[in-house]
Amino acid sequence: MADGKAMDVTDESFDSEVLESEALVLVDFWAEWCGPCRMAGSVLDNIAEEYGESVKVCMVNIDDHRDAAIKAEVTSIPTLNIYKAGRIVDQIKGVTPSFETDLREKIDSHLQS
Repeated sequence: MADGKAMDVTDESFDSEVLESEALVLVDFWAEWCGPCRMAGSVLDNIAEEYGESVKVCMVNIDDHRDAAIKAEVTSIPTLNIYKAGRIVDQIKGVTPSFETDLREKIDSHLQS
């Protein structure tokens, strides 16, 4: 999450960066060929910058890092999982007109719990 940007996570770093993280972690599972994924990606840098150290924002390219996507049981993209203490506590699949608002509400609710 360097400089308010989402960080790329690989098959090799998924456990340490996501499952073993003490921070709330938002993971975007995406692919370059996915149009809605690009729309979601533009929101993630804003989230990373706004929430700073409170939320670790990560991205997993499923074409390059299929094992991480399988481990997270991703069946469609974009899928955004929110992890707390190594467990998925929330999920958003796809991009809707209220995507950014919905995502912020989910993050805020888990930061308060």
